[in-house]
Amino acid sequence: MCQLGLHQKVNILPEIQHQLCRREGLCQLIRRFPELQLPVSPSVCLDQSIQLKLSNSSHLLKTVKSYMWKPGDWRREQLNQTTVLAPQETLLRAKDLSVILKAYVLVTSLTPLRAFIHSTGTVWNPPKKKRFTVKLQTFFETFLRTSSPLQAFDNMKEAISKLLLAAEVFSETSTLGPKVFHRCRLCFQLLTFDIGYGSVRSPVVLQVHEHLKFQDDDNMDFEDQNTEEFLLKDTFNFLLSNESSLSIFSEIFQRLYRSGIFKGENYQKELNQCLSLEEINSIMTFIKELRSLGQFQLLFPSTTPGFQSLMREFHDMANPVGKPGSILTQYWSLLNVFEQFQLLNKKAQPHPLEWNSFAEDENMKKPQVPFNAIENKKAAVPQIINETKEIHCINDKDAQCHIKQIFTHPHLELNPEFNSKIKDYYSEVPFDVVTLTIGAETSKCQCKVYLQERAGPSFANYPLGLGMNKISMLVVDESPIQGETLITYKLTIYREDRPSLPLFEDFAACGFVQDCGLLIQPEETCGLQPISSDYIEAISQPGLKTCPSGDTKGQWIVPCLSCSDNRTCDWREITWQPHNCHYGVLTKPQLQQCLGGRKILFIGDSTNRGIMYYLIERLNETFQEWQKVHGTKFYHNVNGGKTLISYSYYPQFWISPSLRPTFEKALEHLLQRSHPLENTSQTVLVVGGVQWLNSNHLQIIHKVLKRENLLNILVIIKTLGIGFHLPVDGVHFLTQSEVQNLWKENLMILEAAKKYGYEVVDTFTITMGRYKEFLQGTCGCHFHEVVKSKLSKEYHFLKMNRSRNHIVGKYFSNQSKVQQRQQDSVTNVQSPYHVRGPVNQVCSEILLSRMCASERIVQTLQKD
Repeated sequence: MCQLGLHQKVNILPEIQHQLCRREGLCQLIRRFPELQLPVSPSVCLDQSIQLKLSNSSHLLKTVKSYMWKPGDWRREQLNQTTVLAPQETLLRAKDLSVILKAYVLVTSLTPLRAFIHSTGTVWNPPKKKRFTVKLQTFFETFLRTSSPLQAFDNMKEAISKLLLAAEVFSETSTLGPKVFHRCRLCFQLLTFDIGYGSVRSPVVLQVHEHLKFQDDDNMDFEDQNTEEFLLKDTFNFLLSNESSLSIFSEIFQRLYRSGIFKGENYQKELNQCLSLEEINSIMTFIKELRSLGQFQLLFPSTTPGFQSLMREFHDMANPVGKPGSILTQYWSLLNVFEQFQLLNKKAQPHPLEWNSFAEDENMKKPQVPFNAIENKKAAVPQIINETKEIHCINDKDAQCHIKQIFTHPHLELNPEFNSKIKDYYSEVPFDVVTLTIGAETSKCQCKVYLQERAGPSFANYPLGLGMNKISMLVVDESPIQGETLITYKLTIYREDRPSLPLFEDFAACGFVQDCGLLIQPEETCGLQPISSDYIEAISQPGLKTCPSGDTKGQWIVPCLSCSDNRTCDWREITWQPHNCHYGVLTKPQLQQCLGGRKILFIGDSTNRGIMYYLIERLNETFQEWQKVHGTKFYHNVNGGKTLISYSYYPQFWISPSLRPTFEKALEHLLQRSHPLENTSQTVLVVGGVQWLNSNHLQIIHKVLKRENLLNILVIIKTLGIGFHLPVDGVHFLTQSEVQNLWKENLMILEAAKKYGYEVVDTFTITMGRYKEFLQGTCGCHFHEVVKSKLSKEYHFLKMNRSRNHIVGKYFSNQSKVQQRQQDSVTNVQSPYHVRGPVNQVCSEILLSRMCASERIVQTLQKD
């Protein structure tokens, strides 16, 4: 190690291996610093004979309550007596852990400590022996389910930093014989920290491995090998970067010495006192590391106040603060450099050292926040502008117009990296990111940026539907000479589907109606609830009756490893299940027979149009043409010409209210243009909208049909739907109380429909629990989209392992077959377009079942 070449590094820090990666070393640290309450499981200091004895005592497993170690408990033990270090329950704690997180930490220097944590970890569930790789962002925001993911992440970083600092101080102050380890500036250590979480969600370090570690039995599977490969690749890119630090090193130190801020809390370095060569080398290496972070984040040193107090606690025991060359002095140097580096780097790229996780904007993490106050929306854009940039434009008439910077919140990783000469960019965001604030800075003051269109805003908040979202940025020169659009930049953002795990053998059935993030019925439960096997068995019987109406109460059912954690579910297998009945799925021949010779009239907004498009594709097995109809349109080529479908868009919101056709006029116009119409169920009228519909419209329907002598036709009311629940520009959004009022209005519509003898499809109940799963559109209300067929491969029905819970497994197996039959009936490789959206599919199939209920086709489905 003492003869390493310039470009050689070695993965070994002997002090760390001795102090952290050995039980006796960890035990030494706990004894040496009892007052610091190191967050280590006390069981590390039990000798193996005691551990074996305790683990073999089966009666303890039955009688002893699970022991949750708390900071301070260890300090009260007799540290010098190994045989009484901890209560017997301590060893059992690992069995009672809800989860173990394996965090990967790269230490590049022990003295002074420089450490970095990777953005990826491995989650291990001891009771079920299941594990998977996950972003730490996802773990703390979703899996751990804490009230403050940011605080939970900081707590974990503090636990790791405490141990690393303890190892550093111990190696510097140890009096146990001569020091056998010499400081190695070209050494590093990639460690794996096993961190346990129990019911109180406090991190406890269970073990530290001196290498990458995925599971205890060392049997690496394919996923482990992939994880190891990209972790090593990220590590090599970080350690062996060709980034030069000389220029930025020079600039930082000029700024520090000019401003005289090269100081610590109780220490200021004299300006005439030179840094040692060792300090200079440490700082230059640190700057190089900051420029090559990649998927790593700086763990230590940290500017967080709690971490700085940690440094003082540990190093007060060693050298006095202010002593030239002391470790603490070197820390203040590094922290000053880090702060200056952030200031310099912020000008080039917003949020260069932060992950997208844990943004301070609570709107991203808690969707219910925007419902609290409209003021949140008004303040959102200015706040982002102030936090992310200072606009400096120039008045050079000869300068070309272009975008200098793109600002987003949350921060996006653009691909390729932003360059004013490149016009097309791509980025991805996780499922829980439902809105994006975006803006840009131009090259000169006469240039302006407009989003989506020439009259659009310069900064705006946009909803992000599942899948592809496209935002255009138009750069316009507003000087009198030009006055025309010069350049268009395009940004494509892919929002990922809900995180999903493949089905394991021991999954359970879980149900929900509403999400806890958007509580619509406060008196009812929210989130996933366990469903008994008896109920699943009851609704799986072949003789289950057909639902009598389209508003039969029901719930979404999904298979999960645990109903307390929605990250353990296979969301691809989710199904809508009405209580104690079912909606039969018609085959294509059954549907063609049922709808042959009938005229189907749709009136409503785009949500009604999505159901109509689904119906056309189901009947024809192909979807040849489509457009976002905002007027009246007739479809004659449906079901081989045997079924006529007409559609009228209502309300025409773009027309002034004083000139806008009333609902009564629009309905009359549609009926008249669809003549001749039979006054029987051969004529079907489907009325529905996302939120404009109310019970008064049903009274108008009755009046018009009576006037037109059509009271005997089949009328189906598609009720309200979730939407307008996001604070985005250009559309209104509803407070939580207003969304709750929609629920009440929906009940009134259902009651009025039954009064007039109309069929219903209760789309509000179906959509409200899946409010985050909207597709493209500013309203956040669309659960369908028309895509080209080659892009429509959205469902992949997997063969499931036979479940130990045979009843539950059989239920989901049957549901998969039904969904596959639906998918097959609307999937045609020769069809140019496909109507995508599982929620829209559920609503559409219920509508079809109500259309054909009188034909008794649904009931015969079981016989077929």
